[in-house]
Amino acid sequence: MANQRDELMTVEQILAELCGVSERTYYRWRELGRAPKGIRLPNRELQVWRSEFLAWLEIAAGRRGVNDTTHVRFWDVRRNKSSRSTSYEVRWVVGGRQFSKTRATKALAESFLSELRQAAKRGEAFDIGEGLPASMRRAKHAKSWFAFVLAYVDMKWPRAAATTRNSMTDALATVTAALVDDRPGQPEVALLRRARELLAAVTYVGRPWRGRHPRAFFACMYFAALRPGEVKALRRDGCYLPVSGWGRLTLSSSRPQSNRRWTDSGEAFDDRGLKHRAENDTRSVPIPPELVTILREHIEEFGTAADGRLFRTATGGMIYDTTHTWAVARTLAFAPEQVASPLAARPYDLRHAAVSLWLNNGVAATEVANRAGHSVEVLLLVYAKCIDGGEEAANRRIDEALAV
Repeated sequence: MANQRDELMTVEQILAELCGVSERTYYRWRELGRAPKGIRLPNRELQVWRSEFLAWLEIAAGRRGVNDTTHVRFWDVRRNKSSRSTSYEVRWVVGGRQFSKTRATKALAESFLSELRQAAKRGEAFDIGEGLPASMRRAKHAKSWFAFVLAYVDMKWPRAAATTRNSMTDALATVTAALVDDRPGQPEVALLRRARELLAAVTYVGRPWRGRHPRAFFACMYFAALRPGEVKALRRDGCYLPVSGWGRLTLSSSRPQSNRRWTDSGEAFDDRGLKHRAENDTRSVPIPPELVTILREHIEEFGTAADGRLFRTATGGMIYDTTHTWAVARTLAFAPEQVASPLAARPYDLRHAAVSLWLNNGVAATEVANRAGHSVEVLLLVYAKCIDGGEEAANRRIDEALAV
């Protein structure tokens, strides 16, 4: 099936586009199999889809392979019923041939499907043999690291968030120069013990909007494992904060900060959906009574922005860099030798501490991944040491279960 914006062309229209080619020559091309693929209408008239004609022109000019086409259809993601473990299947058709890929989670499947659709929307040709658009094929078949980087950036850049573009270029530059792998693991145990001291120290940093206001911001990262962009987008209507007991945060968007040159809008903050989630999806995060109290106090003292955001500047704008406040808080909470160490060097370490705390205390990996907005695969890779270190505790729980 052709694209909805496609149209059928008559032979007369094709000849007009070819500027001087005779009808006899065109039909001779058809006999030799060198003309664009056409269809016969019920009245026996020969017509050609414009997309097919344009693809034929590109092949003739050497800009496209003979197995490429823009005739692509997509189906919705579905659960893979043939697999013993839960997985999801992405299905699409290229030039009448069906293709499918399986992903472990629905979010990953939706993300892959979105990349395919974006490629089709950009007008990329899909290979009939592999079913992949040109940008994905270039990355897959790159023969050198430099070629791979160019193809990878071409594939990822158009739909990537500004912060993703920024971090992607930094990461590729680092890997290119060093070619070393980052080692997964948990934050230092000292950070898990000192988190509350750091949150208290933040309140002593400068004026209320510099000190007490960001305390709740950092608390969301430690007690709920929120990303900074998710905290900045948090609104009052997404917070269930009872007088006692556990509350709940419902996240629907993220406002990651980046340099304006990386964003499509030219603004410092992108308005994005949640990371690793389908478009318009939400994430629900239960929060302990301690964070409930902190947020209730925060709202009572500082109120909210006009659009309901909990965290803003004194004039209602978006919060920019919080690293200065965090750096000062470290000098107040830590001894000089700890300040000089990498312990809790970044606010983001609070999120790592939260996930590590949950894993080390026996919370199921699937539940931790759901709360933190990770896939289970990424969670087990990044925090492998947290789980590996729990062998003794796991043995004790199994003994207790067998003794019943």
